[in-house]
Amino acid sequence: MSALPAIIPISDLRQDTAGIIKRVVATDEPVVITQRGRASAVLVSAEAYERTQYENELRRALARGDAEIAAGVGRDAEDVMAEARALLEAK
Repeated sequence: MSALPAIIPISDLRQDTAGIIKRVVATDEPVVITQRGRASAVLVSAEAYERTQYENELRRALARGDAEIAAGVGRDAEDVMAEARALLEAK
C-alpha cells in the first residue's frame, strides 16, 4: 500500500463510479471518499475487504487465546498440535 491513500470528493465518485471502482480493484489500494472536505468513507475491493475480515477474525481468536491463558483455562499449544495431528492422521 502506498504511503498516502487516494482521496476523492464524493462528487467525483458520483461522476465516475465505475472508473473509480475499476481502479480500486486493479490497484488493491483503498480510496478515501470525502464529503464537505472531511473523510466520510473508504472504498476497498471485495478481495481486500474479505482479507481484512479474515485477518480480524484471526486477531480475535488470538486475543481469546491470550485471555484464556491469562485466566488459566487455556490449553498448551503442544497438546493442541498433537490433537490436530491425530485428527489429520485419522483421515
